[in-house]
Amino acid sequence: MSTEPEPAEDLEEGVTGKTPDAADAGEDAGQVSEAAAELAAQRLERERIAKRKAEKAPIAAGTKLSGTAADLLAAVRAVESGEKPVVTAAAVVKEPVSRGYVPEPEVKPQVRLEAAVPAAEVVEAVRGVLVQGGAPDGLAGQVAAVLGEGAGERLRADPWQLLRVGGVRPEQADGFARALLGAECGPDDERRGRAVTVWLLEQAALAGHTVLEMPALVAALSQRGVPDPDAAIQETLAEGDALAFQDALEEPGVSARGDDEEDEEDEEEERPVRVLVGLERYALAEESLADGLARLINSVPKKDGSDGEWERIADSAGGSAGELIRAVARHGLVLHTGGESSLAEPAALLGAAGELGLRAWAAAHGPLGRDRFASLSGGATEREESSGGGLPGVVTVAGLLSGAEGPGRDAEGAFDLDLLVVLDAPQLDVETAALLSESLPDGARLVLAGDPAVLWSVGPGRVFADLLAARVCPQVASRRPDPGPLGELVSGIGIGELNQVEAPGKEVVIVPARDAGEAVHRTVQLVADSVPRAIGVPAEDTQVITPGHGGAAGTRALNVVLKERLNPGPGRFGGFDPGDRIAYSPTPGRTLPGHVVTADADGLHLSCAGEAVVVPRERVEQDLRHGWALTAHQAVGGRWPAVVVVLPGDAAQALSRPWVYTAFGRAERHLSVVHGAEQALPRAVAEVLAKPRTTRLPVLLAPQVPVAG
Repeated sequence: MSTEPEPAEDLEEGVTGKTPDAADAGEDAGQVSEAAAELAAQRLERERIAKRKAEKAPIAAGTKLSGTAADLLAAVRAVESGEKPVVTAAAVVKEPVSRGYVPEPEVKPQVRLEAAVPAAEVVEAVRGVLVQGGAPDGLAGQVAAVLGEGAGERLRADPWQLLRVGGVRPEQADGFARALLGAECGPDDERRGRAVTVWLLEQAALAGHTVLEMPALVAALSQRGVPDPDAAIQETLAEGDALAFQDALEEPGVSARGDDEEDEEDEEEERPVRVLVGLERYALAEESLADGLARLINSVPKKDGSDGEWERIADSAGGSAGELIRAVARHGLVLHTGGESSLAEPAALLGAAGELGLRAWAAAHGPLGRDRFASLSGGATEREESSGGGLPGVVTVAGLLSGAEGPGRDAEGAFDLDLLVVLDAPQLDVETAALLSESLPDGARLVLAGDPAVLWSVGPGRVFADLLAARVCPQVASRRPDPGPLGELVSGIGIGELNQVEAPGKEVVIVPARDAGEAVHRTVQLVADSVPRAIGVPAEDTQVITPGHGGAAGTRALNVVLKERLNPGPGRFGGFDPGDRIAYSPTPGRTLPGHVVTADADGLHLSCAGEAVVVPRERVEQDLRHGWALTAHQAVGGRWPAVVVVLPGDAAQALSRPWVYTAFGRAERHLSVVHGAEQALPRAVAEVLAKPRTTRLPVLLAPQVPVAG
């Protein structure tokens, strides 16, 4: 079984099959969809980020550099000025890095949503080139959208541009190039070197990295048959397809910020640096995020209420809730950590903010988390004016950014609020976090709250983990344990222990399965019969979670048999019938559970967390999956009365402590584990941590803010 989301199995399936994270679905024809509004907001924000970057003067490293570091800095500046850099990868790579790069992460490619719908003649021109090169003509629309005007000519001139389409692999692009170029095609073609370099950086982003260390990139290029990796990287930098960075490394006992008393001889010594390469999109987002967070950390929060009023409310709340309120009173950025029970503390903070007259809002990862927190905090989930205090609002992050939910924006484009609490903070990737931080007005307060033990974001970066490690702002750890046998089980997993717990009310049940076939049979039996009969939770309130989409016990196989048992039908509309449970992905990284209401000429009508959504006919195959069974990444941020976690024997490679913690932690009242992984489960909990991600956020923050005490 593959991990979620899985890569394309072949060229044609990878770009025409169902993509759980694909987006750009619309609503009614006369309305702008939430996804479209979100994309428009993201485009505007990226323009602001690019403008801010362009206004910055080139900054030196902070000390006199020489040797490879100086060469790299010269290379970066040469790229910025339009000249070709003289530094080569070989010149800057001397020592191997300890962390290897996985060039083919098991992550579904993300669709490029920003591209406009290409003209029909452009698509036809691309189709002709694809057919001539032996590639599936079904790729024509995506190639045209990615390459833009003149896409056919561009593709013919550089066949490796096909790699810019999600799901296409280098060997497939090589075959396409050979068919078009004939004898001119060779592994040392600089066009191939550039394209494979960009492809590797894209794959790294899908695996969560915002940048790659130069040695890792050189090694990956060599593995992909690029004969001169340093030349390929040089060409990629020169063409502006990627950016290069150097980050100074701290040596034990040596200050990273220099010392005025250093003698001249020490100043001349070369400082060790880490050389990095990344795509502009994520590099600029990470820099913008660092700037936005530094602005919050270094600013004085807006004065609302006296210190005595904050202290009185904090004393009344008591415990870690009081600590959170005190920290927010004095600081512009605060981190809050804890499990499900800890949500009571951000709820208490919102109540305190309303009492003090602050315009306070909370934003959750998805509608399930939004509605759950609203019921806990007494907040409202509908758009409302909260100026002058009153009931705090609870929205989704996507709805807040798009303007579909929340307080709206002021005349300067900033959120019209004083306090923003972002729940499910580990799910923030660098782009989303940058959009949020850039949108906060001066003097606002930001609280990032979440459980650091859950799976990280689908998109690149590890924002919450990086901030916790950087210690640049106050951190409040909740002291509220999650109750009962489920809380005991999940808390143990969080520290690497898979304990047997007493479950007198059948809160936790282990169901052995010898193979994948038996695992599927047991799962259907549990959902349709055992859990409703013994636990009292109906099938519609039970969620199945499994490690991947493929395989004999993946989401695809499980959803087929669960539909047959729970809602049989012919699947007349793209394989769906009214009453089917679905997983709808309007944008990459977002999954909205719901069910099918009806279908008509406009598309498939869904209900997602009580909200009506219409998916156009042409988007159904790409944006929808059946949703009786989800992956852990799709389920994160949601909780259900009963959860059935399926662990067949072939899932061993997909398991890790964060995965098990996340999957088991989705259950509110009952957890059944269909267990065929044997010793792979306790081994994953004890030994398999989250895969490392290469990011720059802590380094970018270090010169701008002091380390918090």
